[in-house]
Amino acid sequence: MKLLIKSILIIVSLFVFTSGLAMAEKSHSFKVGEKLGAGLANIATGFVEIPKTIYVSGKENGAFYGATAGFMTGMVHMLGRTMFGAIDLVTFMIPTQSLIRPEYVWQDFSKETTYSTNWQMRR
Repeated sequence: MKLLIKSILIIVSLFVFTSGLAMAEKSHSFKVGEKLGAGLANIATGFVEIPKTIYVSGKENGAFYGATAGFMTGMVHMLGRTMFGAIDLVTFMIPTQSLIRPEYVWQDFSKETTYSTNWQMRR
């Protein structure tokens, strides 16, 4: 629980202290901060993939499918988001794009999570 609270505080402080940089051209330190924040957010919110995938699968294929296959797929996406968040956290000094689409679980909540295999630098 303490780790979750610390993670949330770090994410909030990153957004608060870097909000002035949003209007400027993204510097290396800003890109590194973005990746660090995304990694922390994805570790902390990976579990939200379960209800998200149940919702998306249920909407596309029916409630029973969403409750069964959607739940299992959501577990896989939870592990994927959490693990890719950990990778982003460990490699935050190299400002690459996130391999998860959408980058945060709350973005485009009606679309299933996908993964990329292309490492690209953040723009």
